[in-house]
Amino acid sequence: MPALGKEDKLRLLTTILESRHADLREQNLNRQGKGHFHVSGMGHEGLAAVSIQMEPDDYIVSYYRDRGLVLGRGMTTRQLGLEYFAKRNTGSGGRQMPSHYSDADLHIWSVPTPTGSQLLPACGIAWGIQLDGKKNLVVTTVGDAATRQGDFFEAICFAKEKKLPMLFLVEDNAYGISMPTRTTNPLALNVLEPDNWRRIDGQNVEQVYDATAEAFEKIRAGIGPFFFWIKMERLSSHTSSDDQKLYRREEELRDLEKFDPLKCWKDQLIEEGIITVEEFAKLDNEIKERIRREYSKAEKAEDPSPKELLTNVTKPPPKIDKEILSPGKYRIGDTVNKTLRLGLEEDRRRILFGEDIEDPKGGVFRLTQKLSTEFPKQVFNSPLAESTILGVACGLAAYGKRPVFELQFIDFIYPGFNQLVTNISNLRWRSFGNWKCPAVVYAPYGAYLPGGSLWHSQANESSLAHYPGLNVVVPSTPEDAAGLLWTAMHGEDPVIFLIPKHLLWAEHEYAEPIRAVPLGRARQCTTGSDVTVVAWGNTIEKSLEVIAKINNEISVELIDLRSIVPWDKAAIEESVHKTRRLLVVQEDTENCSVGQMIISHVTSTSELWNAMISPPILVSKANVMIGYNPIYEYAALPDVERIVAAIRRLVATKHERVAVEAVAAATAKPEIAPEERRPYIAPKIDIGKRRVQSITVPVMGEGIRNAKIVSLLKNPGDPIALDDELCEVETDKAVYPIQSSFAGVMGEWKTKVGDTVEIGHELGTLFTDEASLADQLETASKESTDRKPVEAAVSVAEPSSRGRTARHSNIEPALSPTIIRKLSRVIPANLQIDARWDAIRRARDGAKEKDGKNAASPSVMIAWSVVRAMEKHASFRRLILEDDQIVQNDDFDLGIAVALEGDRLATAVITKANKKSWPEFVKIYNKTVEATRGGRVDAMNASW
Repeated sequence: MPALGKEDKLRLLTTILESRHADLREQNLNRQGKGHFHVSGMGHEGLAAVSIQMEPDDYIVSYYRDRGLVLGRGMTTRQLGLEYFAKRNTGSGGRQMPSHYSDADLHIWSVPTPTGSQLLPACGIAWGIQLDGKKNLVVTTVGDAATRQGDFFEAICFAKEKKLPMLFLVEDNAYGISMPTRTTNPLALNVLEPDNWRRIDGQNVEQVYDATAEAFEKIRAGIGPFFFWIKMERLSSHTSSDDQKLYRREEELRDLEKFDPLKCWKDQLIEEGIITVEEFAKLDNEIKERIRREYSKAEKAEDPSPKELLTNVTKPPPKIDKEILSPGKYRIGDTVNKTLRLGLEEDRRRILFGEDIEDPKGGVFRLTQKLSTEFPKQVFNSPLAESTILGVACGLAAYGKRPVFELQFIDFIYPGFNQLVTNISNLRWRSFGNWKCPAVVYAPYGAYLPGGSLWHSQANESSLAHYPGLNVVVPSTPEDAAGLLWTAMHGEDPVIFLIPKHLLWAEHEYAEPIRAVPLGRARQCTTGSDVTVVAWGNTIEKSLEVIAKINNEISVELIDLRSIVPWDKAAIEESVHKTRRLLVVQEDTENCSVGQMIISHVTSTSELWNAMISPPILVSKANVMIGYNPIYEYAALPDVERIVAAIRRLVATKHERVAVEAVAAATAKPEIAPEERRPYIAPKIDIGKRRVQSITVPVMGEGIRNAKIVSLLKNPGDPIALDDELCEVETDKAVYPIQSSFAGVMGEWKTKVGDTVEIGHELGTLFTDEASLADQLETASKESTDRKPVEAAVSVAEPSSRGRTARHSNIEPALSPTIIRKLSRVIPANLQIDARWDAIRRARDGAKEKDGKNAASPSVMIAWSVVRAMEKHASFRRLILEDDQIVQNDDFDLGIAVALEGDRLATAVITKANKKSWPEFVKIYNKTVEATRGGRVDAMNASW
């Protein structure tokens, strides 16, 4: 054991002084408003006596109090100054808080804020050293409060099990922010074996040095890990955001000087004659002034660039064109096993680790059978501890190994989620690319295999895809399983590899060799022209069953997304642009899901949105778990019937849609007795140069999904004028005539009286001239000046309740007596506004230029148009009283349908809407809708 000589004692004194003055300087700068945050290491500086004994290939995995430790390792106060100001040229590129040290050259691993989460990666680094047969070691530290973390116990267990070359340092400063810990830590509670822990006084620098020297010697000899419990005092508040005077007694604060490692070490060296009082004062001042200069220079250093925000989230995935397996018959289980074997043969750095993966079990799904027998130095069983599996994977990968670790089921990932989101996902980004984590975590995934219940059957790719830095893939064929796994194993970033367990043993035959598959590239399964279906994993099988069922009735283009992150936007965009319809089928729950992400992207891409015929549909598992009884499981999951129904809904909507004008004609048509009806003779009209337009069921109101055909008013060959009534349909709310938005000749009917039809369903066709819809509307407008306007009625609230002005008069009903009796006191009306989206967008953009954030939305503009229409056409302002009199309201309210949570609708009411000026209307509209969403009763009339 080397003795601590004079030179080393002075070096330690200098390092401790540098650490102290850097802390004090940062406190000063905070008070000057030049910094955002400060974490003090004062009281912990004696650990420099540990790091000055380390060898170049040793590692430090520390936490944020370890300023003295990292300075002793070789970091400089210049670096600390740059970190304090979050400058670009630091170990994190300005991405981490001060005191979150990182220096890959010095093997100082990037500090995570959640203290305790660094311990398992430290074990992974130590295991890598041990597997390489090196004599190096890892020093890892943790605060006493964090010893109550589960990762602390998992790390100790793994280190002892593997006899890892590690020194654990618990820095016991008596507080977890404001909470005293001296009676609640696991050593005080006798949870830890006292004989395993050497207790050390942290202010005694020489004691720290001697104990470390002894431990290092034994660790390097292969004895295994050592554990120090170091008692020290936190000489300042927890951080610059804390004031310890609030919770520590005055006498306790006065006594802290006794535990100051700087004072104790200075006094010892003066007493030993190694330094005089005057020499210390000179050294103290020199270091203070040097640090002042270094921090001043650091303040002026280069800042990060916003252009680098996305730099080092991940590295572009590798582009590999390699033959992996020869032609033949394979199952996913086979190709995963064979690809893992090839990976182990190719690179001795590749390590497999997971529960039950060694022979004879070879994994619960036999994915690793025979591998531990063939590669005993690369394939290992793990404890039943997911945080250990993921944390060790991170450390091994950071060290330089190529871990490919198994989770028994992806449902079990959550005990290790801290490691996944705290370390694995962001290590590259938070260290500005100085550290990386090329780990593959694979796991069986999904349902469609009864008996799994809550923790063996979930699909959770959306929760994994949420975290930047993670790649996520889901193969659905043996070919893709091999190809994606090979690429994942050769990447430089973490990959979550999800294996649909329902498809594990489905056999496929391949005539061509199986090759590597790049991440981020989808697979086109079928070619089609009517609808694009995007699926992945188990839902690919369901989608193929759907295509077989509908046969050639509908042309489906099926895309296997297979790579969730990154995902192939271009392939989906190209397909949707061709088919103009999109269906996404996923096994995951609906909320915040991958399917919603895809639909959001497509609908926010204006070129695609303008080209689409139907709004996209997501077929998904409900927001519910998978239950044990198969009835629950299959009720929750997407099935063939649901997917077929969704496709039919999509294709039922045609490109040209029928406009719905006013509900009723100005006068009722006289009834014709059956005996007076004459045989119908279709007129002969030349339709050779006309085009075919579809007649479809229009949207007729909130919640209306279908209607019943009650009459067909036109026969094939009849001349059709613009706004002619073609047929009548009945919903649970009213009877609606469907009118023509084209002039031409009636073609064929594709429905009959009594049929129930869905919204968007094609009812028939008509032949129309080449004139555009806009031209036809303009013509109709000119003609309407020569005839009585068409009027309709709209339902409003009872006039007496709001004190409106009402006029009783003998007004002819706008609807036939039969319909009026059927609808009781309600006179419904639909107003169809024909406006192109580009015109609405131009109006919106103009409003934004003029009014900025206060600009009116398209919905406000449309609401204003409705008010003006109601003002112009009196029938929109009428209702029927109990005595069958019709009341016409001069002043009226406007109701707006507002969507609430739980599929509820509410009506926001603007009182006396016709009396509002445009600025007043915009302001009141926004305020009323917001109040209704907030649940204000006086602003709404809610309904379920």
